[in-house]
Amino acid sequence: MNKSDLIKLLAEKSNIKKEHAEEIVDLVFDGFTSALKNGGRIEIRGFGSFSVREYKAYKGRNPKTGKAVAVKPKRAAFFKVGRELKKMVDS
Repeated sequence: MNKSDLIKLLAEKSNIKKEHAEEIVDLVFDGFTSALKNGGRIEIRGFGSFSVREYKAYKGRNPKTGKAVAVKPKRAAFFKVGRELKKMVDS
């Protein structure tokens, strides 16, 4: 499922216009993004949680040339699946 599928499903299930459903989805995603940018954590019970992981700088290798490359420190979003979702997917 992608974003447009989610918007279409929300519009059909809620019996609202597609444009309104798109606004709702955008608001939710913007809220998630803002919370993660500010170092927050998002937890949706039964579904999972989103957090930000920080990675230190390290020396890597270019696989094509074998040359050493300095990799800068970075932050990345991380998702941990919830127990209930894990059970539903597994059954």
